[in-house]
Amino acid sequence: MQKILMSQSTNLTVENMFSTYIKKCTIKNLSNQTIKGYTINYHVFEKFIGDDTLISTVNKNTIDDYILYLRENNHCNDITINSYLRSIRAFLYFCMEGGYLERFTISIPKADKKLKETYTEDELKLLLKKPDIKTCDFIEYRMWVYSNYLLATGNRISSVLNLQIKDFDFKNNLIYVNKTKNRKSQIIPMGRTIASILQEYLKYRGSELDDYVFCTVTGDKASIRGYQDALSDYNHARGVVKTSAHLYRHTFAKQWILNGGDIFRLQKMLGHSDLTVVKEYVQMFGNDLAKDFEKFNPLDQLGINQVKDRIRMK
Repeated sequence: MQKILMSQSTNLTVENMFSTYIKKCTIKNLSNQTIKGYTINYHVFEKFIGDDTLISTVNKNTIDDYILYLRENNHCNDITINSYLRSIRAFLYFCMEGGYLERFTISIPKADKKLKETYTEDELKLLLKKPDIKTCDFIEYRMWVYSNYLLATGNRISSVLNLQIKDFDFKNNLIYVNKTKNRKSQIIPMGRTIASILQEYLKYRGSELDDYVFCTVTGDKASIRGYQDALSDYNHARGVVKTSAHLYRHTFAKQWILNGGDIFRLQKMLGHSDLTVVKEYVQMFGNDLAKDFEKFNPLDQLGINQVKDRIRMK
């Protein structure tokens, strides 16, 4: 971006600059989800500052007042405030880099980390108990498989709903996750239990290699909202109040650590670019080291749908 003199930016409003910023984010090929998040957080800032405010008038005092506004008027907790600030900081630093705004430092306040909520073992036993194939409908069966998959991998819902049948390598027990938050593809291990569940599921689901694994009842690509609602219905039907798919991700991380999984492989499984978030899990749940994948994979550890070796004739 070509830098300009501060005197040349006197007529540019915050709204003008945010439109330019989003255009740059689009050119950089940031994900739609990331851009949507920036936009949502910006509207909170815009409500505070006004869309006709000149960008050149924003300074450190503006940010300090914004923090107080979030805390007192919006009753936001520290973690939510920091989320808003990170988005606005990226936007304002963009403005500073282009010479539209005088440089100043935007610090993120310290926030106490709350213990991440997870599913309990009793809740998991209810959620992961296999339905009767002879009497259940496809939706219940699909959500049972989906729940098992979430616990077995810790994948985000957006990644799971973009999985295609060709992404499963049952020969080498690998899963190719091509749609991730950081836009980097992953190759993750496939535990024995989830491999067996998926193979059975695909016999019922049928279809071609390019089809989506977790589809609608008509076999089409599913929406995040649709699966959130379906999971809510599924969990409530089984007597579990919690209904978040993301809780499986927290549960996966917690059980991985408690079962002795090392943080480096956990980082890879969760798809984080560094260990920052993983260390938070470790601080919350403790850390022991182990080697074998199935020894600390949550789904294999529970043994609810454990595959047993058959007795064979000699």
